[in-house]
Amino acid sequence: MLPAFLLSGLLALNPFAAPQPRVPLALPAVAASVDPCRLYGTVFLETDPRRRGQCFGVVYQEPEEAFADVLVYQETNKLFADKVGLWYLSDSRDFADYVLFVTDNRNLADFSFHYTKVRGHAGCRKQ
Repeated sequence: MLPAFLLSGLLALNPFAAPQPRVPLALPAVAASVDPCRLYGTVFLETDPRRRGQCFGVVYQEPEEAFADVLVYQETNKLFADKVGLWYLSDSRDFADYVLFVTDNRNLADFSFHYTKVRGHAGCRKQ
């Protein structure tokens, strides 16, 4: 009985196997900026600073069209918000594809947007 126990302990430790590399449980996330040219669909604009950490990105509503990174056309039906710059503004953050925090400081924003009245002008500005 004792030799079988010692043999099973030796096989469990397996001193003859090559050491396996140690991999961390979770790789550190790479901080990347938000790409405004990929946002479309249902958007909820958050204004409460306490929920800023739960948002996808920080945006600034630009008063002038010339300086905005994205021209946004506000859709009335979320089925039609299927291209870049077409946003359906949700009343609830739970049903939104993206939750964006609106800041009043342009320097703290990931990108800026401006509302347009023409659907064909909506989209991302290539710089």
